[in-house]
Amino acid sequence: MKNIFVIGAGLSASSLLRYLTENASLENWQIKVCDRDGELAQSKVDDCENAMGFELDALNPDARKPYMEWADLVISMLPARFHIEIAKDCLKFNTNLITPSYVSKEMKELDEAAKAAGLLFMNEIGVDPGLDHMSAKKILDEIEEMGGTMHIFESFTGGLIAPESDNNPWNYKFTWNPRNVVLAGQGSAAKFIQEGQYKYIPYNKLFRRTEVIEIEGYGKFEGYANRDSLKYRDVYNLQNIPTIYRGTLRRKGFSKSWNVFIEIGATDDSYILEGSKDMTKRDFINSFLPYNPTDSVELKLRHYLKIDQDDPIFEKLVWLGIFDKDRVDISEDVTPAQFLQKILEEKWQLDPDDKDMIVMWHKLVYKINGDFKEINSHMIAIGEDQTYTAMSNTVGLPLAICAKMMLNGTIALTGVQIPIKKEIYNPILTELENYGINFQEKNIEQPVLYAEG
Repeated sequence: MKNIFVIGAGLSASSLLRYLTENASLENWQIKVCDRDGELAQSKVDDCENAMGFELDALNPDARKPYMEWADLVISMLPARFHIEIAKDCLKFNTNLITPSYVSKEMKELDEAAKAAGLLFMNEIGVDPGLDHMSAKKILDEIEEMGGTMHIFESFTGGLIAPESDNNPWNYKFTWNPRNVVLAGQGSAAKFIQEGQYKYIPYNKLFRRTEVIEIEGYGKFEGYANRDSLKYRDVYNLQNIPTIYRGTLRRKGFSKSWNVFIEIGATDDSYILEGSKDMTKRDFINSFLPYNPTDSVELKLRHYLKIDQDDPIFEKLVWLGIFDKDRVDISEDVTPAQFLQKILEEKWQLDPDDKDMIVMWHKLVYKINGDFKEINSHMIAIGEDQTYTAMSNTVGLPLAICAKMMLNGTIALTGVQIPIKKEIYNPILTELENYGINFQEKNIEQPVLYAEG
């Protein structure tokens, strides 16, 4: 019998827990799931005799201690900043760990201690990060084995609304944390390398420098740059590659419209907007515009940003209700970003029967025998419903399959790791195909290269 302790039973854990409970008897697993909401935790494992869910404050070291001691494997679905405390407990109680989050500096510092203890701390094993690593590294390793030299690597991922549920002019709804959407791109300039030239995009220009990507059967998307593409040179062993660029996908036309909120300052999260608890949506927008005793808020915004009345951007803004005279649900003054989020949550929430969609796309150009070759790879995942969403499936299933491999002893690695080695990504990608998560690869006859600039 192997014991699995899962910390967190929220939306992203749904597909993970379904996989674990469906395989518990066959694999001889005992599963304990905790959450601040005990009823939620139990509901996720109700049909499994080998599993139990319960209420627990997992951030309390004394409260979680008995379960950490009991477990052979801990799966932390907590917010990323809390993984480090769980990891330190895993060292103390000699337990392996899985998280879907990026390896933090603090987590990386545990590498030597984990190796000395013979433990594996697997991180970045969700969708992005996770599936992006595995699907890209598979092709990169194949190119290296053929003797090719990488020239361009581009990778984009987006959490979007499925085509059958896409019914608003933004072609977008919240399928993940709304706050992360509102604050996307803030904090530092996006940086990447293009034809050997380091390139930087400041936040105020991020959504105006996008790349258009077309995926057969699904139409056009646009990608904006992630904060730091350069760190992936070391992760993927691409230190000398001329072009490396990673980004986020939205439907074509989204970014230019979103840029309106950036230009007026409505995404700023650095200060409290005085009097915002008493503002209407119209007041909120007007607070960023020049004073004029006669012009309407609509007219001032259009003049300020040079938006024509028949511009599709204006249609999107009107649809959001930003000019309405009703208030949002807040009881105290908030930041501009928080106020904007409240407006968006009213309009971008999923309807009861909506399905979400995860889109991932890679472009790889390499040189072999003096010729350039190009491979495009894409994955489209559509959610089942609002419990087993595409996001939950693409985060939870790689985690669950990796958990099975760790418990079965089929991964010989120790230390702080991410899934970029064949013995990890090959079995996971193969099994994911059984769940409709697969990558379509296409050889491009005429590779698209960038001119020097």
